[in-house]
Amino acid sequence: MGKKNLPIGYDNFREVIEGGFYYVDKTLFIKTLLDRKGKANLFTRPRRFGKSLNLSMLRYFFEDTGDEETNKRNRSLFSGLKIMEEGEAYLSGMTGYPVISLTLKSAKQPDFHLAAVSIKRQIANEYRRHEEIAAKLGSRKERFMKIMLEQGDEGDYIDSLAFLSQCLEAVYKKRCIILIDEYDVPLENAWFGGFYEEMSSLIRSLFESALKTNECLEFAVITGCLRISRESIFTGLNSLEISSVLDVDYGEYFGFLQMEVDEMLEYYGLGAKGELIREWYDGYCFGKSEIYNPWSVAKYVKELSSNEDGLPAPFWANTSSNSIVRTLVEQADSTVKEEIEDLIAGKGIEKPIHEDITYEDIFRSEDNLWNFLFFTGYLRLDSKRLEGDTRYITMKIPNTEVRYIYKNTIREWFGIKVRQKDLSVLYQAIEQSDTDRMSRELSLNLQETISFYDYAESFYHGFLAGLLKNMKNYRILSNRESGDGRPDLILRTPSVRGRAIIIEIKVVDKLPDLEAGCEIALHQIKDKQYEAALKAEGYETIMKYGISFYKKECLVKAGI
Repeated sequence: MGKKNLPIGYDNFREVIEGGFYYVDKTLFIKTLLDRKGKANLFTRPRRFGKSLNLSMLRYFFEDTGDEETNKRNRSLFSGLKIMEEGEAYLSGMTGYPVISLTLKSAKQPDFHLAAVSIKRQIANEYRRHEEIAAKLGSRKERFMKIMLEQGDEGDYIDSLAFLSQCLEAVYKKRCIILIDEYDVPLENAWFGGFYEEMSSLIRSLFESALKTNECLEFAVITGCLRISRESIFTGLNSLEISSVLDVDYGEYFGFLQMEVDEMLEYYGLGAKGELIREWYDGYCFGKSEIYNPWSVAKYVKELSSNEDGLPAPFWANTSSNSIVRTLVEQADSTVKEEIEDLIAGKGIEKPIHEDITYEDIFRSEDNLWNFLFFTGYLRLDSKRLEGDTRYITMKIPNTEVRYIYKNTIREWFGIKVRQKDLSVLYQAIEQSDTDRMSRELSLNLQETISFYDYAESFYHGFLAGLLKNMKNYRILSNRESGDGRPDLILRTPSVRGRAIIIEIKVVDKLPDLEAGCEIALHQIKDKQYEAALKAEGYETIMKYGISFYKKECLVKAGI
């Protein structure tokens, strides 16, 4: 009782502070930004890592709204926060600049026309936010009003951010700060929607005019998940300062540090959950900073504050389609499948790293796919090295939550693959007790799978159950009590006049032990009288199979 609420889903800084929410203080981001003196600053971080809230914070800190009461209200938002202790050198520009603040996250539309309309509408909304300057614009007023009322033509919009900065500079007599959030959302959406060239041309026009040679620009901050190459979007923008997950300077400002998580858990009386939260949501490395996923930590802490027995869940996984992981799994050859298995087992894979890519490049090579997964948070940095002029990094899955995404994607892929596959040869072999053919078919299917249990028995159990669940006229039972134990799988026809099939699985440590594994499985079926319950039900035809596995090799033996 009496604890602050966590601001789940809030990305407006004023709402967070005035609403009395728990706020993890990232205001020293302002100090670092001013110290670095970048003209145009691009920050790429995974989704849900606090980019939008940080940009909102910058807006409320720097913006001169033209109304002193509002400015005073905005300054009060920072009372007691870290930036206020940094002295006049950093506070002198507080509420001292006109600000353009634009988000492109709403541009996820099915075609270029609707996506462009969405972007134009966002621009028009920003013009409306500055409507009070229209009366002071003289000859610029007509064009300003056309854009604000969404009546402008194509030519009015392509440099509309630059034009708005000119208008603001003319009125406030100060250069403008431009904040652009989620700049790459319309580009990603356009790539998957098939209109990438049109969208990249529109975004390029907006950016070039606003950021390249704009004398009315004080500085700009742009955020996104992925760095799009200079050649495609930031053409000629040599002053662009880029901060990705590999860079040191801003590492601590996106996501939660260990100290910040510890303070949050102490505040809510949840210190005992620290290790569980670390296992599920920690593991990122931005620059030299160890980082937790802030969205998932906040979601889970909020869950625990009302239900102390609440279990961790893949909160971040549920905020996106995770389509890029699905693409990797679906297109994986044998080498990539082994790499995915290594990752899920906690091992690392080394790949060349390059940040200048476009969405057009992502699917042109496996290395590009791995790069995309790294920069968007599905993999983390473990180590790096330089060989000649090529940078290599060793990547790992950061935590249990992201491992869940890979596992769940593999499950879905395997289920679809089984439904599409003709398994009649395997099914016939089972009913005809053709163990040689069963061994071949199961081994062939194993070669195509991706294991995420390091070849433990549970993996093979799920593998077999998945293959056999579509076997017509059979009901499949898993680990059901029978006789003196629980056989791994039982298949039986609805009618006792049909047949029942008992399958026991063993995993061996060496290839030559496959046959011995089958014998052990068959002895277990006999010793524990697994067929007793089936006979009691009335089944007379009962088939028994001992199946042993070594990695992706399989051997089947039939019992009497």
